Amino acid sequence: MGIRGSSHCGIRFAAQVMVLLCVPVGALADPAGRSLSPTNIFAPVSTPAHSIMGLSLFVLAVTAGIFAIVFSLLVYCVVKFGKPPDDDGREPPQVYGSNQVELAWTVIPILIVVVLFLATARVIASIQKAAQPRNAIQVIAIGHQFWWEYRYPDLKVVTANELHIPVSDPAHPTPTFITLLSADTDHSFWVPRLNGKTDLIPNHPNSMWMDPQLTGLYLGQCAQYCGTQHAKMLLRVYVQSRQEFDHWVEQQRQPAQTSTTVSEGQRVFETTACINCHAVSGTLANGRFGPDLTHLMSRETIASGAAPNTPENLRLWIQNPDSIKPGSKMPAMGLSDQQLDAVTAYLATLH
Repeated sequence: MGIRGSSHCGIRFAAQVMVLLCVPVGALADPAGRSLSPTNIFAPVSTPAHSIMGLSLFVLAVTAGIFAIVFSLLVYCVVKFGKPPDDDGREPPQVYGSNQVELAWTVIPILIVVVLFLATARVIASIQKAAQPRNAIQVIAIGHQFWWEYRYPDLKVVTANELHIPVSDPAHPTPTFITLLSADTDHSFWVPRLNGKTDLIPNHPNSMWMDPQLTGLYLGQCAQYCGTQHAKMLLRVYVQSRQEFDHWVEQQRQPAQTSTTVSEGQRVFETTACINCHAVSGTLANGRFGPDLTHLMSRETIASGAAPNTPENLRLWIQNPDSIKPGSKMPAMGLSDQQLDAVTAYLATLH
């Protein structure tokens, strides 16, 4: 996966475990009925995530052992060599030049680092060198400031911000392989319960894969600072049964619905700068700078997860994007209230 594009396993990943556990991003129920955070790395549902969790636990165990030994020695020294009652205040005799001690504190840390390096390299290699079966789902994910574009080249589907993939039955694996591209600056694709971090670097394609064995919604985050709204460039991955996924694909292939009752809103949409950035299949809109809106209302959120996809939020987003996502690249179009109502009504028909 190239420079900076590995799964970022190992020591760096383990150091972020406590940060992840403190992120209250909602709750998800597992088959046993327990409430789980959608970003909990200790509840992996995909093969790469299982491998990374095993590595992170190993690293934590090693570092916890080092901490326990060092802390115990410190306590022992404090108790054993504390100031005695008859201390006369003079400096005790100093001992220098113990070759055995110097050799020990040089060789042991080197051996620990080598073990951690080899363990990390093994996990990275096992993830990156996984073979692609013929039935694998192919997705191209493109990071934009500040949203995600998803293209399914084999399925002829284009969508934004909400990634849909099928569940992978261990008996008949159906992994999803994702090619990661960037349209502007560095981004980072990270859904902790499905895989580790992989960076999206301009002019340097990267890739990752996942084979989730449990349906549900899994949340993630752009984990590479990419500008003002980096924190609101959220990831939503919907893992569906194969039947549900095929039904979703069939819906996404359909052209945009049209209705004479919203013709005024469509006219306003097609006669403003909206069509320079957005695409709606079957219409004059063929922009590529912003999300494809053909099936906008099939998504649960707008602004890359920043707000629920309701008519009220959609109208506010069109009127003043900065009210939902300050620093957004989408400009306020300066529409009148009547035009806002008409465009909102038109977009609300795009299921």
